[in-house]
Amino acid sequence: MDKEGIHTADGRHLEELNPKELFLYAIADCAAHTIVVMLKEHISEVSALEITIEGKLTTPTLVAESRFAHINISYHAECRKLKDQVIVSRAINITHDKYCGLIQMIQRVAPISHDISIVTTEEVA
Repeated sequence: MDKEGIHTADGRHLEELNPKELFLYAIADCAAHTIVVMLKEHISEVSALEITIEGKLTTPTLVAESRFAHINISYHAECRKLKDQVIVSRAINITHDKYCGLIQMIQRVAPISHDISIVTTEEVA
């Protein structure tokens, strides 16, 4: 993946992010790579995967002593087949709960919650 072509939701390039924003990006990137590897192992097809991450700081403005009081990760996936929803959901939950090293590390410092939404594009007969 070409990191130079990656933009935040507000259109900024990675090099424009401050270190705390980059850390959130790294968490989302770690989760994404882990999910993709797990889905390849289970031969599951995902047509889209979007991860949104937000961190609430302990201070009203960003300063050196700001820490994350809470982090929330939203996973949005699109599958072609209904049966893939279960596989994708499991891959996301296992990634979040066990296999993403950055999530495991930061959970020792700040609580991390997550939510999942998965849609299927295949018509159900």
